[in-house]
Amino acid sequence: MPPEVDLLGVLLATVSSFVIGGIWYGPLFGQAWMTANGFTTEELKANWNPAKTYGITFVIGLVTCYTFAMFLGEGLGWADGAQRGVIAGLVWVAGSIATNYQFESTGNTLLMINGGYHAVRFAVIGAILGAMN
Repeated sequence: MPPEVDLLGVLLATVSSFVIGGIWYGPLFGQAWMTANGFTTEELKANWNPAKTYGITFVIGLVTCYTFAMFLGEGLGWADGAQRGVIAGLVWVAGSIATNYQFESTGNTLLMINGGYHAVRFAVIGAILGAMN
């Protein structure tokens, strides 16, 4: 039987991903991310459907946070949750991205931006879930 999951914690963790992503891919690293991908603002806006993009991203984030809460279990506290989040973000997510990038010959700039986002994102997700379980 899976552990109980705090649904408010899952919702807050999901929203935190949006906030962190908006800051990370906006004022912090947005221009560097576009340059590393070879994108222009005009290209990104040309076929962009914000309702679809944010809607799908929210559902994916919700599922991610819910299953990460199940993985973390109960009785951790925020610090242990954050530590496990950093490990998940760096090792599982950034490590997986790095593997793909080796075959795609993608530069280290994108790895640092995208991998860094997931390390920070999962640290915050873990802290929230750990504090609220």
